[in-house]
Amino acid sequence: MRDVIAIRDLAVDCIVGVYPHERDTPQRLVLDVELELDTEEAARSENISHTVNYDLTSAQLVFLLQSCRFQLIETAAHALCRYLLAPPAPGIRRAQIGRVRLTMSKPEALGGAAVPSLAIERDAEWAGAFPQEQKSFGLVDVIHETTEAGIYRLNLEPGGVIPMHMHRQMNESEMVLGEGLRCQGAPAAPGLVRRWPHGAPHTYENPTAEYQSILCVDCPPFIAEDEIEVDAPPAVIEPEPEWRSGPQ
Repeated sequence: MRDVIAIRDLAVDCIVGVYPHERDTPQRLVLDVELELDTEEAARSENISHTVNYDLTSAQLVFLLQSCRFQLIETAAHALCRYLLAPPAPGIRRAQIGRVRLTMSKPEALGGAAVPSLAIERDAEWAGAFPQEQKSFGLVDVIHETTEAGIYRLNLEPGGVIPMHMHRQMNESEMVLGEGLRCQGAPAAPGLVRRWPHGAPHTYENPTAEYQSILCVDCPPFIAEDEIEVDAPPAVIEPEPEWRSGPQ
């Protein structure tokens, strides 16, 4: 059996390219993604946790493309495949994806004369193991690192707290994945995105009885000495408008 959930024509304005003008101005990428998985249990249970939520998955792909600032679409495609093939985060209930086929095109790259694209297909065996690091608040999954960005999942254990801290070198973008987290002392709903400028103190806590996760992008990849704990009030950084598929 080969079951496929497909996401077609997912358009994202982001930084991708090697030329100077491409490093400053977002351009349109269009994704087609096919996710191969077993949908038998979802068909029987009619429970979305037994399949893949394509709305949440689309939002996460948009977040990664907007946060990482890739130079090549080849790098972007491999990073997204690594993320999609990673096991579900602790506390996140969804089916495991066994294979991904991803097509990425740059419709504006050749001035409308033609549309360049890249298609890659990868499976869980290619993805291999995902390094995991123990932290005071729980576990960190190292999903993928490039020369310019690192993609991580921060998994807060029940009662876990990421202490108030700031960065002087890394630009950090974070998307809440789990239910029940608190950011800067206030409830943080799944899908909430904040981007922390240099010097902005921020903290998370998990008051629930289950693991709760955050999708994190650091540019450049994580620098341990740049995780600077501070005794300071939390920065007032408004979350971005929540991404939604369909007409806005």
